[in-house]
Amino acid sequence: MSKIKIAIQGELGAYSHIAAENLYKGAEIKTCTTFEETFKQAYKDSNYKIVIPIENSLAGRVADIHYLLPKYKLQIHGEHFQTVEHNLLSKQNADIDDIKFIRSHAQAIGQCQNLINKRKFKPIISADTAGSAKDLAEGEDKSIAAIASELSAKIYNLKILEKNIEDEKGNVTRFLVMGKNIEQPEFVSKKKFITSCIFRVKSEPSALYKCLGGFATNQVNLTKLESFSVKNTFDQANFYLDLEGHIEQPGVKKALEELGFHTETLDILGVYEASAFRQK
Repeated sequence: MSKIKIAIQGELGAYSHIAAENLYKGAEIKTCTTFEETFKQAYKDSNYKIVIPIENSLAGRVADIHYLLPKYKLQIHGEHFQTVEHNLLSKQNADIDDIKFIRSHAQAIGQCQNLINKRKFKPIISADTAGSAKDLAEGEDKSIAAIASELSAKIYNLKILEKNIEDEKGNVTRFLVMGKNIEQPEFVSKKKFITSCIFRVKSEPSALYKCLGGFATNQVNLTKLESFSVKNTFDQANFYLDLEGHIEQPGVKKALEELGFHTETLDILGVYEASAFRQK
């Protein structure tokens, strides 16, 4: 039996890699430099799924993802909530007093300000956390440390100077599993589902109000609604929406039919089983 193929953004040891391993143990992992490269991989090769971060409990939505969703129109097959635990990594021959600079992704730097300010480290912004660890391992400068995962330390043979250095505990990133093929689960009454879509409202008064009215009248709960601009204009907006329910449920079906009536475009991104994390 062939291994499942997963594409991620970032180097091995990234939190996307950890999420992919938790979802698909022993999967064949392909690393991509950018989010768009990751989407392209699944778009051109239907054998690949992608595990992509869409939002973080502290930092909010992940830049670029909302613009790539309507561009490639990959289908959402599932979701995963991954706890993020940052660690201070160094060369094996370095100690905490040797460190002058700290390298990582901008969000990781921002989430570890207490330690950075206390030690007066000078930040170096990098494309991703695991890439910072890889660069550190390949260099010779022991005055540089990296903020990355424990898996990164193992992969790149780095020393963990301090564990869990994030300012706030409970840092969680929501990942989407996506692919080119439609994989819609059958509706089962005992299970909970999420339906995701992107729509563009008509440019007229009360457009969004009309779009959302069907969810209220059909008792459909929305768990997420976000707007983002359409290309280079401020005149119109696209909206990303997550709702509780399966598209085969009568109330959800009626609400989406009404939504379609009041929108210029409506794309269903996927119907998938809700993560058990939502039940906490």
